[in-house]
Amino acid sequence: MELNKYIDHTILKATASENDIKKLCEEAKKHKLYSVCVNGCYVNDAKKILQGSDVKVAAVVGFPLGAMSTKAKVFEAKDAIEQGASEIDMVINVAKLKDGKYDYVKNEIKQIKDAIGENILKVIIETCYLSNEEKIKACELSLDAKADFVKTSTGFGTGGATFEDVKLMKDVVGNKAKVKASGGVKDKQTAEKYIELGAERLGTSSGIEIIK
Repeated sequence: MELNKYIDHTILKATASENDIKKLCEEAKKHKLYSVCVNGCYVNDAKKILQGSDVKVAAVVGFPLGAMSTKAKVFEAKDAIEQGASEIDMVINVAKLKDGKYDYVKNEIKQIKDAIGENILKVIIETCYLSNEEKIKACELSLDAKADFVKTSTGFGTGGATFEDVKLMKDVVGNKAKVKASGGVKDKQTAEKYIELGAERLGTSSGIEIIK
């Protein structure tokens, strides 16, 4: 199993410096990881450092709470693509989902997908705040909005990915979308188990430890 091809090498903490981003990108290049995942202000820097490599740039949108306006998220997504990202990891509006405002949640995902076109959209549903019914609903809304991936977590909530959640999400999306496990993926054994359960991408800041 070529674990490197599954890894979105991630640094999203508030204190991430330019040097941290440089190190992240150099590691991703050296180990041929799938992508780096960064905050919007670093997309351009990452793109420059990764020039000439196959490593992609993913940017987070509406991160980490998902509670800003749809218009703001759409603008942020477009801007990240213009700066050089080819993948967007957006956070749904968790409260709207829990309030049963399903049209709102679906339309927001759809507007972001429409805005970024052929580029990849991953929808972070933040499983730690949701019941199983809500997790299923979030996955169904993501499918309806033509998202490419559903993703477990930001890593900033009360919990990260679990084996149960990845299995549940994969059961819902089947082959219509992919699943990304994120939050607490720290070692090789765990990473392999997620892939066995159907995850096709892993978001982790421990990518180097995992492949070593």
